[in-house]
Amino acid sequence: MPVGMVFDWHTHRSHQLAWAVSGVLTVRSETAAWVLPPTRALWIPADVPHQTLSEGTATMRALYIRPDACPIRWPTCTPVVASPLLAELIGYLEDVSLDPGRRANAETVLIDLLQPVSMTVIDVQMPTDAPARQVALALSSSPDDGRTLAEWGHLVGASERTLARSFIAETGIPFGRWRALLRLRTAMVLLAAEESVGTVARRVGYDSTSAFVAAFRKETGTTPTAYFRGDAVDDG
Repeated sequence: MPVGMVFDWHTHRSHQLAWAVSGVLTVRSETAAWVLPPTRALWIPADVPHQTLSEGTATMRALYIRPDACPIRWPTCTPVVASPLLAELIGYLEDVSLDPGRRANAETVLIDLLQPVSMTVIDVQMPTDAPARQVALALSSSPDDGRTLAEWGHLVGASERTLARSFIAETGIPFGRWRALLRLRTAMVLLAAEESVGTVARRVGYDSTSAFVAAFRKETGTTPTAYFRGDAVDDG
């Protein structure tokens, strides 16, 4: 999937397990959005509308499992740990010539491996009101821009109060929170591309690596290194 590729809103008759072997996938349902590094996959139940996109270059792999052949009854999209064994099974099950008996055995093992894991929901909605959208697009291109909302107001010809109201009304969160989530989402893509934590911290607008790591930990419960290593809980 090249940068910006989108599989627009759709459903599947089967359950889907979506996983990025490289890069980062963003999957959005009608109620939430997940940014998935290679250490996480997303279980998408049959008939659940969703959208899949890549904000950086990514390689997506997916499995489809018939509901009548699956004991899982999760009603909503559920993140799971993409362990090395799970990744191998995804590759194994992609073989269309696989014997039905072997396929059934592998699917049973795969189902046993699916471990739900909590993940931070990162949904950065773009405002549609012209001045607020101008600010949002500028920050999407340069997340390290630290101008205040008042300074942005001078630039786009709107008052600070008008911009603040627009962000809350159209994204559901205040401007400061919106910018923090934008920086986190951008950082995820850069970290998946194996840029160093220090470089990523500077590129998304943090004065120091420690400040970035603290902000990342506050949102995700772990450090950037541990998150992309696949640790469920950071030990330090």
